[in-house]
Amino acid sequence: MSHTFVSSSVWQRLDAPGHDYAALEHSELGPRLSGCAVFVEDGVNCLLRYQVDCAPDWSTRRVEVSGYRGGETIALLLESDSDRNWRLNSAEQPQVCGCVDIDLAFTPATNLLPIRRGRLDIGSALELSAAWLRFPALTLAPLPQRYTRLSEFGYLYESRQGAFQAELSVSPDGLPREYQGLWREAR
Repeated sequence: MSHTFVSSSVWQRLDAPGHDYAALEHSELGPRLSGCAVFVEDGVNCLLRYQVDCAPDWSTRRVEVSGYRGGETIALLLESDSDRNWRLNSAEQPQVCGCVDIDLAFTPATNLLPIRRGRLDIGSALELSAAWLRFPALTLAPLPQRYTRLSEFGYLYESRQGAFQAELSVSPDGLPREYQGLWREAR
């Protein structure tokens, strides 16, 4: 099966040393988001490659994460079936049952998924609970989120019942250009 390249972005992390590259592709089976994050977390060098395969409606179906945290090798496979049951390396994850989207804590790239799936009008909002892959714990937890479309390319992102808020500016394809205080597209 062939994938058609759509767009890509490189981000610089603002709160710690790091960069991330992500590419968006399409195939007959749906969109694919893939990338590589290189960063320092709590003094530990990290390199994480990720690939998120989605259904045509932008719902997450399969996620691979591999790389290193210091000398520790990371190899994760996350899968979601049509009933939104999740597995992490074949182990069932009932705490995130029903979640449609993956949220990878180490990259801004996965903000693209609910933005594209939601297709919001300006002034409208989408509330969801994402399957949040926490880092460095590498465990899944539900993360309630709200995306409010502020302008053609602007969104307000909220999580933890509004305890965390950040404005996102995105490209026409939905890839973040700036994630307030955390990431900025490198130019």
